[in-house]
Amino acid sequence: MAGHSAAEEPDLYRDTWVRYLGYANEVGESFRALVPKSLVWATYGVATAYVTADAADKGRKAAQANTNGLGHTADITVAVVDTFVWQALASVAIPGFTINRICATSLYLMGRVTHWPLPVRKWATTAIGLSAIPVIITPIDRSVDYLMDSSLRKLYNTHKPNESRPT
Repeated sequence: MAGHSAAEEPDLYRDTWVRYLGYANEVGESFRALVPKSLVWATYGVATAYVTADAADKGRKAAQANTNGLGHTADITVAVVDTFVWQALASVAIPGFTINRICATSLYLMGRVTHWPLPVRKWATTAIGLSAIPVIITPIDRSVDYLMDSSLRKLYNTHKPNESRPT
């Protein structure tokens, strides 16, 4: 969780337990072999709601921070779009796909190289998926930072060459 100064209010979506709602779909993917698919899709709903709420919050904060009216709409749009795209990639799409493939591969390989009964293989797959979550987070976050810095964020800076990218 990110640090903040004593005068600064903690960011609800990044500095509190609410941040973990963004990982709901990775947990869902880890349990895919054991639970109904509708439950897995529901975890994507939770993660998407988190992403949307964080983007709306950053738009609200950008609106509050810009009281002079110059570039007001652009600042709000950049805050919302940047947050939504980053979170959608780093919290939902890429980690969901990654955990899905890790679990599918592990279930397949265990079926080929072990004689474990299917329920044991499914629980082992779930354990592998859950334990992979903390390992994949930082590399995915850094990769999405690089991807966005190399693409979308360059568009924001073309209109404001003397300002740094949104955070």
